[in-house]
Amino acid sequence: MFNCRYALRRILLCTLAAHFVLGCCNEPTQQTPIELRGVWLTNVDSHVLESRGQIAAAMQFLADHHFNLVYPVVWNKGMTLYRSDVMKQSFDIDIDTLTAYRGRDPLAEVIEEAHKRNIAVIPWFEFGFAASHNDRGGHILRTKPHWAAQDREGKLLAKNGFEWMNAYHPEVQEFMLALVTEVVRKYNIDGVQGDDRLPAQPIEGGYDAWTAARYAGLHNGKMPPWDFREKEWQRWRADQLNAFARKLYRHLKSIKPAVVVSWSPSIYPWSFDEYLQDWRAWISLDSSGHCYADLIHPQNYRYEIGDYKKTLDTQSRDSMRVNNTRPYLYPGILLNVGSYLMSEEYLQEAIRYNRACGYAGEVFFFYEGLRKENDKMAKLLKEHFYQTPARLPFTPAFLKTK
Repeated sequence: MFNCRYALRRILLCTLAAHFVLGCCNEPTQQTPIELRGVWLTNVDSHVLESRGQIAAAMQFLADHHFNLVYPVVWNKGMTLYRSDVMKQSFDIDIDTLTAYRGRDPLAEVIEEAHKRNIAVIPWFEFGFAASHNDRGGHILRTKPHWAAQDREGKLLAKNGFEWMNAYHPEVQEFMLALVTEVVRKYNIDGVQGDDRLPAQPIEGGYDAWTAARYAGLHNGKMPPWDFREKEWQRWRADQLNAFARKLYRHLKSIKPAVVVSWSPSIYPWSFDEYLQDWRAWISLDSSGHCYADLIHPQNYRYEIGDYKKTLDTQSRDSMRVNNTRPYLYPGILLNVGSYLMSEEYLQEAIRYNRACGYAGEVFFFYEGLRKENDKMAKLLKEHFYQTPARLPFTPAFLKTK
């Protein structure tokens, strides 16, 4: 794989040469760049989704700073941020119970306000197969206890505060498929996104009675090994998740061929070793010449620029030995979480490195980081990198219908 630092030097030299050539022209032309400029929009540490006015203001802010893609959260804490018939029928809760959402449909409002400003919308199913966070499975597993994932000691599967549904159980898979399908059928969206929890499952799981019996039935009665990192057992469970990713992709494309299927997984191979998320397989061509991803945003969340560069180098198609150029890969950047806000120097160097490595765009976690300290990060991006509006590398569905 090429060295991105040398590539950066070549880009700078080419830029100088381009400026010289343009300076010799009587009528210089300016083309609209093709870049993906995305941001995640959350309902945690953010109040944007709590009113139509705040949504409109946020979309205008993003348009003014030349963003072209927003990923609004639509599934977390066991509830949806849109009015869901699936959730109403299964759990008698059609939308997040926060008072601010009563009588509203935040997703519908985001779509309308974003599209009128030429911003694409890809709803983000943040919790994926996680049922709750520090709530013992919440109302999902209280209502459907047989959906619970279990570790080898028979306890509810929990990791990093999240409690999990059993991602291998057919009822759980059909529920998640129904949620995503509902959004695709009901709304004029441009795509959908799963992340580091969809499809995923902590490697410590798979020991519930249903999954163990299924494994044994396919292995001459042999039960799952006690060692949850045993290679064949790890491979088998990851393949079940790969099959779900393939099924979801094909199903959504059969409904709306133009819909973008996006994934934002953890960094590989950590994603595979801790959450059985073998997303390298999703972007590899199978025997029929197909893959199961249109956009991939590896969560290259690092607190130091040196670590960011090193990790990014390991996520390229060449580094991962993926023989496929179709999926679009754009890094996910940790702009802000809790009290952390990346430095201006780090942000500039990260964008430069992305471009040097051939990535024409990125997605930031999350929107509020653009607004901190008098919008300094948004201003920096617009001044140095997002100086003009940009076209997405794909034609979003809402533009096809205009």
